[in-house]
Amino acid sequence: MASKTKTQYICSECGYQSMKWLGKCPGCGKWNTLTETVVSEAPRASKTLSSAPAASRLPRSIGQIQADRYTRYSTGIGELDRVLGGGIVRGSLILVGGDPGIGKSTLLLQICENASADKKILYVSGEESEGQIKIRAERLGVKSENLYLVSETDIEIIIEYINGVKPDIVIIDSIQTMHRQDIASAPGSVPQVREATNLLMYTAKQNDISMFIVGHVTKDGSLAGPRVLEHMVDCVLYFEGDRQMAFRILRCVKNRFGSTNEIGVFEMQSAGLAEVENPSALFLDGRQENTSGSAIICTMEGSRGVLAEIQALVTPTGFGNPRRMSSGIDINKLILMIAVLEKRAGVRLANYDVYVNVAGGLRIDETAIDLGLCAAIATGLKDISIPPDMVFMGEVGLGGELRSISRTEKRLTEAAKLGFTKAIVPKASLRGVNIPPSIKVMGVSTLREALAAIKKSSSLQ
Repeated sequence: MASKTKTQYICSECGYQSMKWLGKCPGCGKWNTLTETVVSEAPRASKTLSSAPAASRLPRSIGQIQADRYTRYSTGIGELDRVLGGGIVRGSLILVGGDPGIGKSTLLLQICENASADKKILYVSGEESEGQIKIRAERLGVKSENLYLVSETDIEIIIEYINGVKPDIVIIDSIQTMHRQDIASAPGSVPQVREATNLLMYTAKQNDISMFIVGHVTKDGSLAGPRVLEHMVDCVLYFEGDRQMAFRILRCVKNRFGSTNEIGVFEMQSAGLAEVENPSALFLDGRQENTSGSAIICTMEGSRGVLAEIQALVTPTGFGNPRRMSSGIDINKLILMIAVLEKRAGVRLANYDVYVNVAGGLRIDETAIDLGLCAAIATGLKDISIPPDMVFMGEVGLGGELRSISRTEKRLTEAAKLGFTKAIVPKASLRGVNIPPSIKVMGVSTLREALAAIKKSSSLQ
């Protein structure tokens, strides 16, 4: 039977389909996201996650299902194993996104070297030739004979390669270059990305093959293509960091087999990505002591406590409206904390520009950094330097009160490990906490009390 073609308008954000063009997508509410796509309707047999007869696929009790084959195995990279929840789960589909040049392909090639000792790996590239991949592999010291390379964009031919090689791990770089011949739209369009991912998912689940899929990102940093792509995969990883800086952060935003709060920290070197086992020391490297507007905070990234420096620059405004700018902290949080400082602590900032930065390029959205943020702004205004061995942790309420935070003991232990001897913490967070003997903790109840304690400690230096 001959295939039929038709024209549809498909949203690049949510995959909504319409027979006519619309300025605003009814599915996601965004403007100018519907693009004209020619869809070919070729008849093909539908595939399910099991090829067994229907009679043998009756629902079974959960106690009768064996999950032993879905055990984890290590990638050989400790930071990546941490983010994945302990290693790769057999048959899982992992989507890796990030800006161009951030290190996605580098990390995947390093996985090939570390995991190929007892695993067979197929690396499929739609953007580079086999020779170009070989050059990059030699630079990274990847020499395993269990690594197979192929440059191909036809997803059905790639499935034939997978069935022939029978690898344990497959790497697709990238999903936006893959296409199916029976779909008339261009590679990277919504139907192509959706159908290619669906076929890869079917193959991974059927053969217990772990797959890494590289995805392009848009200008705002989100994964390009339909949002359904993120729903189909088992795990979504984002590479973050400035390409001009040495370190990279691998953050998990979805994980069906583990926590989504963990991060992995890497440092880009000439021989590839090196693991950073102590991120706090990296983020505090180069910190200048006795500088106003600088406060050290402790944030939790999964099970790990990370210390970072918040810098605040407060200058008289030269315009009618003062400017508020932030890097690494949500601008709305900055505006909120400025309002609390003015109303509840008497810190007048209406005629001052406020610029805030998290040193090292780290992005933080935890409420426990509120106290450190307020301390940096207040001392930046008064030109007071905070003692270099003092750390802050606490959530600030709209009434100026300090609220309890989670895992206080873990945060204090991490601060003591790096040589900090003073900490200002909400009094409510100290109940039942074993305080490390090397650190002196000041429990406060309000923002005014915290600022007074800072002023007293600064005068004693």
